[in-house]
Amino acid sequence: MRPRPPIQGRGIFSGTGLILTGLAATLAALVFPIWSYADRSGTGVDVLNAETVPTQYGPLSALDREFVTKVRLAGLWELPAGRQAQAKGTTEAVRTAGAHLVEGHTFLDERVRAVASRLGLALPNEPNDQQRGWLSELDAAQGVAYDREFANILRLAHGRVFSVVAQVRAGTRNSLVRGLADDANTTVLDHIKILEATGYVDFDALARDLAADSTPPITRAPAPPGPTTDPAPAVPAESASASAPSPTYPLPPAAASPPPGS
Repeated sequence: MRPRPPIQGRGIFSGTGLILTGLAATLAALVFPIWSYADRSGTGVDVLNAETVPTQYGPLSALDREFVTKVRLAGLWELPAGRQAQAKGTTEAVRTAGAHLVEGHTFLDERVRAVASRLGLALPNEPNDQQRGWLSELDAAQGVAYDREFANILRLAHGRVFSVVAQVRAGTRNSLVRGLADDANTTVLDHIKILEATGYVDFDALARDLAADSTPPITRAPAPPGPTTDPAPAVPAESASASAPSPTYPLPPAAASPPPGS
């Protein structure tokens, strides 16, 4: 019997089929990343657009709204902390730092309430749980231990918000938020310096705490809500004049508030 010739490859197992299959796989590999990242929802730009609302002062993003809320929250606990430091601080440097907190956050609270009113944003009127915990720690501390707790707790809090201020100032498209970020930057940097001047800041512990706070953006809490249709008037923080008179410590000049209708 004559040997039968070998059967030629058919379908995708033929030479031509393998070549076409390889080309199709290559094309799919090129197209898939484009579909996966450029055209799908959930990308940074897509989230930005979805969470941004229009206002007459420019687009207002979720980060803008979070920033406005954080400025308000800072004043709600740092004003009483500053007044307390003026009374409990055992050194002139700590008492001076307390005075800077009072002046700086009295000014910023007036600014943030004005901005929130023009943007139709609701503001909190009480510190959050973490801030109340910090105030409790300061209430319990006495003497030099108080000075140390005050300097380190407040320095950590200002370090956390400072990065938010920089991010907002760099990317906001809203003129009111931009002006508030300028004022916050001036005030927060002044407070950072005056707290460090107390000599009690533990920079090693500070660096560890700030590093531990770093989390991927995807884990951030939901953004505060957008403008309300009929916002209730913001409730002013407790006036600093309610406490005993204290010396005045000037702050560096802050950016002027934007003119009405800008």
